[in-house]
Amino acid sequence: APQTHHHHHHRSTMTKRAAEDTAATGDAVSDDELCVRTLRVLGAELPQTANSGHPGAPMGMAPMAHALWSRIMRYDPAAPSWLSRDRFVLSNGHACALYYSLLHLAGYETFSADALRAFRTLGSETPGHPECYSPQHGRVGGIEVTTGPL
Repeated sequence: APQTHHHHHHRSTMTKRAAEDTAATGDAVSDDELCVRTLRVLGAELPQTANSGHPGAPMGMAPMAHALWSRIMRYDPAAPSWLSRDRFVLSNGHACALYYSLLHLAGYETFSADALRAFRTLGSETPGHPECYSPQHGRVGGIEVTTGPL
């Protein structure tokens, strides 16, 4: 019999993580808006902190990426090698702050707040171009392919 795997869309996980990551703004916003705002803030903060990278693409792509990851894609952060998962491939390395932020909000353990703070630093889980395998960390769950510097 084919192996079945429990999967669901991860809106609640993403919303919970976004609420934890974002300082209270005082204004009531929808869960979707909270997630998009959080992705945009992270997309601007990560390159700023690293003094390297580009904020434009992550900020502009945030609504599309949130819709994909919260409503359409099937994945399981607890089982990143699940064969029936949907694959997300991001070839434009200058938007990888968005990719790492999505993986963080979705609950992938590798992409902790500390890993995000180490964005684009040598030996970190969050290099300037996503890599599916690293000498330090082995197979990186959530990163499907290494596209390398373009």
